[in-house]
Amino acid sequence: MGLVAIVGRPNVGKSTLFNRIIEERHAIVESEPGVTRDRLYATGEWNGKRFQLVDTGGIVPKSEEMFDKAIREQAMLAIEEADTIVFVVDANDGITPADYNIAEMLRGTTKPLTVVVNKCDNAKADLNANEFYALGLGEIFTISALNGRSTGDFLDHVVETLPEAVEDNDERLKVAIVGRPNVGKSSITNALLGKDRMVVTPIAGTTRDAIDSVMKYYGEEIVLIDTAGLRRRSSIKESVELYSTMRTSRAIERCDVAIVVIDAANGLEHQDKRILSEVVDARKGVIIAFNKWDLVEKETKTAEEFTTKVREELKTMDFVPVVFVSALTKQRITKLVEMSKEIQARRLARIPTHELNEALIQILERTPPPTVSARDLRINYVTQVKVAPPMFAFFLNHPELLPDAYKRFIERQLRGLYDLVGVPISFLFRKKNKREE
Repeated sequence: MGLVAIVGRPNVGKSTLFNRIIEERHAIVESEPGVTRDRLYATGEWNGKRFQLVDTGGIVPKSEEMFDKAIREQAMLAIEEADTIVFVVDANDGITPADYNIAEMLRGTTKPLTVVVNKCDNAKADLNANEFYALGLGEIFTISALNGRSTGDFLDHVVETLPEAVEDNDERLKVAIVGRPNVGKSSITNALLGKDRMVVTPIAGTTRDAIDSVMKYYGEEIVLIDTAGLRRRSSIKESVELYSTMRTSRAIERCDVAIVVIDAANGLEHQDKRILSEVVDARKGVIIAFNKWDLVEKETKTAEEFTTKVREELKTMDFVPVVFVSALTKQRITKLVEMSKEIQARRLARIPTHELNEALIQILERTPPPTVSARDLRINYVTQVKVAPPMFAFFLNHPELLPDAYKRFIERQLRGLYDLVGVPISFLFRKKNKREE
């Protein structure tokens, strides 16, 4: 996917625009300048074209204050990585010296650049915004990120500037090895490859980039993506590590199966849960691998104890398999490959429509949805519409009224009928055809 970077000085509405594009409240939006200090990443879509979006902190061009310098460096890294740049300015403030300084900085790039004048709530504001042509950066787009005014024309332009998607014809299984720093990701990759492909040191953050390697497994080529460790934002000290965090997210985006490595000596931590959520949200196959198990076994802790605790803490991820490995002793290392292959086969499997309806609809008829707003809900039909990841479409009379609790019930029943271990699944709920009523 192409990458769009949103830049500008503080408090011009960059995070509001970010949220408007991805259609959810993801970035923190406050009137206090400098709230967005780290870059935020998400996936956006417009007119059928998907892209990655990065929100940067406000650039204060000539400040020597520590945070301002760090934010400026992070923004420059985002600009360097981006395919197209969106420069946001504030219609209410007019052109400021900081806008001129940022424009001068951006003038040196050869990448597509779009100037957005935000907070234009009416035609008069649009007319006054013409002063921003003085920045010398070409055409401007007047919008209101807060209420969505004129954002469609702006997005039409932005997606036109993105490179055409290159179809990936590589059918080899792609496995990303992700996790917090210093949990043994590179050691696991080296153990699988049988050689020291990665630099392995006890220093957290040694691996700065996503690195692809190819391993042969009984004649089959499998691509291993070893990534930089994901770290809590409050713990990130260097801009290069923020850059690595983005590369890790992109590695998750292009893999088939992600192995989330956790240090068995430390157990499941909050950041591990966040990484798992990122993989599941991306609808990739997922495995939890507790590494350094040889050290834990000496303390007489059992795999059953660990698994029970994981299930208690990850109640909505009970479909994720757990395996206990040691990169040092190579204990169960090859099992990671076998499990990845099995999960990918499940992601690619298609369940026949007649079989789905015979098995699942009967269960749903025995335990129908609750009555909502004095309306009886009835699911008539289900079919699988996509693989890798599997997506199932349900047709019913009032899809907008179906409670989330019942959707979770449907998922449990579906997983009870079919082997979907390690496979996140998606549902669509649509109104049934009029002719069927």
